[in-house]
Amino acid sequence: MFYHAHNGSVRVGNSDMDYISFGNGKKNLILLPGLGDGLATVRGMALVFSMMYRVYAKEFTVYVFSRKNHLQEGYTTREMAKDCAEAMNVLEISKADVLGISQGGMIAQYLAIDYPDLVNKLILAVTSAGPNETIKKVVGVWMELAAQGNYKDLMIDTAEKSYSERYLKKYRRIYPFVGRIGKPKSFERFLIQAASCISHNAYVELHKIVCPTFVIGGDCDNIVGTAAASEIAEKISHSELLIYHGLGHAAYEEAKDFNGQVLNFLL
Repeated sequence: MFYHAHNGSVRVGNSDMDYISFGNGKKNLILLPGLGDGLATVRGMALVFSMMYRVYAKEFTVYVFSRKNHLQEGYTTREMAKDCAEAMNVLEISKADVLGISQGGMIAQYLAIDYPDLVNKLILAVTSAGPNETIKKVVGVWMELAAQGNYKDLMIDTAEKSYSERYLKKYRRIYPFVGRIGKPKSFERFLIQAASCISHNAYVELHKIVCPTFVIGGDCDNIVGTAAASEIAEKISHSELLIYHGLGHAAYEEAKDFNGQVLNFLL
């Protein structure tokens, strides 16, 4: 299969965790995705991810971890980090570079804080260290829509809050068709993960992150706020900061040089 793309599952505690892997490199890179994982795990997505992130495949073996399949109420980002550490142990990954995007960045913060020996280099993209008013408001609306089972409006609001106006001018054409496919049978998983975003607060412990860190944000981020990336970088020694001007929460998708910037930092 393309770049040795593999779909797998690993036992973590009392549940299974879906993951995918691809790449030919000797070094390990772990990618932790955002809140979209609450709607669908990475199960069966190995080929798609290997195409999207093929720039890493030569130097790295890439692992993308979902959250475990059965989530309990009150499940926190710190507990998610613990599960990632356990999955690494089961898969015999003794050390890795870690790229956390959005909620994945929240998890990555605790992975670097609580398990420093596991993290070589850290990339925190479009994420926050604490529950600011922007996150509370935006994620609160998403939780209301999810509780109503309103998948279409949830997807549209996510797009409106994530992408630049330039991108949205094209994307809005398909709004009438949004929500017809991909709707989960239950929104319970999403609601639990969304609640963990609002309660996440690693800010006072960021100084414990000792590995080289690359913080990436957008100055038009309407989900975690425009100051979130700078606030993180200020608290982490040996950190680098990149702010994309004119882009928001989807900078990791819209910025053509995003993966190149990450790769340059890692190498």
